[in-house]
Amino acid sequence: MLEFFQLKTIEEVLALLERFPVLAAETIPLQQAWNRVLAADVAAPADVPEFDRACMDGYAVRARDTFGASPGSPAWLSISGEVAMGAVATQPLAPGQAQRLATGGMLPPGADAVVMVEYTQELGDQTIEVYRSVAPLENVVQRGEDVTAGTVLLRAGARLRPQDIGLLAALGVAAVPVRRRPRVAVLATGDEIIPITAAPQPGQMRDANSYALAAQIMACGGDPQPLGIIPDRLEAWQAAIETALAASDLILLSGGSSVGTRDLAVAAIRSFPDAEILVHGVAISPGKPTILATIGGKPLFGLPGHPVSALVIMDILVQPLLAQLLGLAGPEPPWRRRVTARLSRNLASAAGREEFVRVRLRLADDGLWADPILGKSGLISTMVKADGLVRIPLHTEGLEQGERVEVRLFR
Repeated sequence: MLEFFQLKTIEEVLALLERFPVLAAETIPLQQAWNRVLAADVAAPADVPEFDRACMDGYAVRARDTFGASPGSPAWLSISGEVAMGAVATQPLAPGQAQRLATGGMLPPGADAVVMVEYTQELGDQTIEVYRSVAPLENVVQRGEDVTAGTVLLRAGARLRPQDIGLLAALGVAAVPVRRRPRVAVLATGDEIIPITAAPQPGQMRDANSYALAAQIMACGGDPQPLGIIPDRLEAWQAAIETALAASDLILLSGGSSVGTRDLAVAAIRSFPDAEILVHGVAISPGKPTILATIGGKPLFGLPGHPVSALVIMDILVQPLLAQLLGLAGPEPPWRRRVTARLSRNLASAAGREEFVRVRLRLADDGLWADPILGKSGLISTMVKADGLVRIPLHTEGLEQGERVEVRLFR
């Protein structure tokens, strides 16, 4: 088909993804919120901490009562009481007095510092010697020093990390508004594909792609919906896509975009009255025969059947779509980590396409090196050996040995 040769660049495909709206919000318990994406800003409902407290075991004091104290000339203070853990300190501290308290204990009225127990010596039950002076607010966490009430702590579009969960718990936030997880239907296609529990006969291969794609979906915060293996018959593809439309927010066809079956994929997509093919071929290697379509407003990606091609397209194009559906803030998903390394050999590339080369990172005495892992796109073991991808830009003929390159690390 002529349109297959009207390749779109990666930037053109990414621009098309903006047409798909962010998914609806839902409110979930905080204990289920790890790795979810906030749907609204979260502001602090109270100060943290809510009172001045000690951050060391010791004695609450008036700092001025310790000025000049040293091992040779200690300050003597009278012990006027003790602040129990979890108790409200109500007894004021008068000049020349100290009160025992532990880490996290509330400072009594009049106290403005804590002397660490290591720098004191009790003389009976009523008096201590202080061998080191303290400054005002030393060893004290003031009310609101961690968080001030009303401060926006987390913005909409942030992916919640363990430390974010801890902060929200400290504030008593028991439920948070998050974006619904994208439900992603995964359809393996091809008469040659068999379940992973079956023994392959000549010409057959196990369905590795569905499992790898499902793992990538979960890593991005999506909910994979495996729908099985679809034989190469138009009516079977139509029925599978119809099922997927009812059960998902995004459809992935694994296979069906290559030369042998792309006409069948296009025919199945176009059989739906509200379908539109947006992309039929991308200027990328591996992964050129990629399809992007929309049916009833829902996106559909037709991925190449070769495992490396499918995984690279997932990494470069599908993960940004999942980020779009989740409303993730920023120009690209926060799971994308990059490092700079030097290329250990020359890499040639044909102009007119962006090429993504698998590389393994190696730390040497002179820095970090990227060793290309070459192999055909049907060899999934090359992805296992790799730590990430190096991009050869669209209008270049390759990269030179020793050149500094950016490595897109796998999650």
